[in-house]
Amino acid sequence: MSWNALLAELEEELGESISLDALTGPLGGPLSAPLAGAVAGAPTGSWRIAQRTAGHRHSVDDVLTAHYALDALGAKRAGRALDLGSGIGGVGLLTLWGLGPAARLYCVEAQAISHRLLVANVTGNGLADRVVTQLGDLRKLDLRERFGLVTGSPPYFPIGTGILPADSQKAHARFELRGDVGDYARAAARHLEPDGVFVFCFPTPQRSRAHAGVRDAGLHVTSYCDVVPRVGLRPLFTLFACGREAVTCRVDPPFEVRTAEGAVTDAMSAVRRRFGFT
Repeated sequence: MSWNALLAELEEELGESISLDALTGPLGGPLSAPLAGAVAGAPTGSWRIAQRTAGHRHSVDDVLTAHYALDALGAKRAGRALDLGSGIGGVGLLTLWGLGPAARLYCVEAQAISHRLLVANVTGNGLADRVVTQLGDLRKLDLRERFGLVTGSPPYFPIGTGILPADSQKAHARFELRGDVGDYARAAARHLEPDGVFVFCFPTPQRSRAHAGVRDAGLHVTSYCDVVPRVGLRPLFTLFACGREAVTCRVDPPFEVRTAEGAVTDAMSAVRRRFGFT
């Protein structure tokens, strides 16, 4: 099945427009060779992401969460990763790209349309032999196995703090309809190796909620980094790295995505290069 056929199948099934966008660039690093089992027409050395044109879409939050996760691992280089609340696969697949061709990924997602797109993105990129997808609630997840890296992008807002979107996919991605940051932390704690790393993003104004959720799960924030969307603006969200061992928390310098004039910063350009973009 080609990407074109896969998109046509999705559009017929979901009854709406689906776009195919770049997830990683053409450079490919260690994954530049064609993937075994890739569908016909899949780009060599690059991965794509199918997403609803009018739905919840891949964002800079996903890119920087994956980037921070890879940095937090350092020399540990986890061979197996778990992505909680995977959505359409942005964080998990980017992390898998960075871990290299020997790594494996387990994804869990409860929202039906997001999970359908996640499965399509695994198939379209020829990753069915490296990625396991599960339709299910992460609050009930108990795989009875441990992972060197656990990632997540929890919904940002408690119920009642904003207008709930009519679109189910958008609503579940933004609001805590199936658990909160504490539930993500508890799921991570159940599945993290003794020296493993749990990385997630959360709104900077709610940083205290993130710290409390991690602490109540029996984990510890080892570092965090505020993300500034544009120089001169306030931080929008924060990246957190966590582990089982209590250590002095390192506060990394704020990460600025764009300059005051709106150009991509050198730091963001370096992140893009990490994922194969020039």
